[in-house]
Amino acid sequence: MSTLPRATGERTEDPLRGKTVRWTFEDGPTAGTTFEHRFSPDGTVEYRAVGAASGTSTQGQRKPAAAAPLERKPTRYVTRKAAPDVFAVSYLAASGYTLTVVLNFTDHRMVGFASNDKEWFVQQGSFEIVD
Repeated sequence: MSTLPRATGERTEDPLRGKTVRWTFEDGPTAGTTFEHRFSPDGTVEYRAVGAASGTSTQGQRKPAAAAPLERKPTRYVTRKAAPDVFAVSYLAASGYTLTVVLNFTDHRMVGFASNDKEWFVQQGSFEIVD
């Protein structure tokens, strides 16, 4: 039995549950970073950065950083259908940031909003279902 509180109004339609998804932001403070999210069947998510700009190679291309460990504390997430093939997913990370991302499963584009008590960012990018 999970010790995490259930989100109010939780619904069962969730194309992410049980999947691993990678998304990459093209702009904002994490531009060029790929994040891997593992959405568990119990409604929690663990995540990590798997590819981030960490300098430039001699050929002028960005070099990926080493993969970070998964976020250790499972975080409850909520998904809602916004339109056919469009879903919003949101969670509050242990860092204090809330991330809400709108995923378009037709073209695999996304827009995300990250905020805490002092900052707010909007970012765009793409995503892929890994498994």
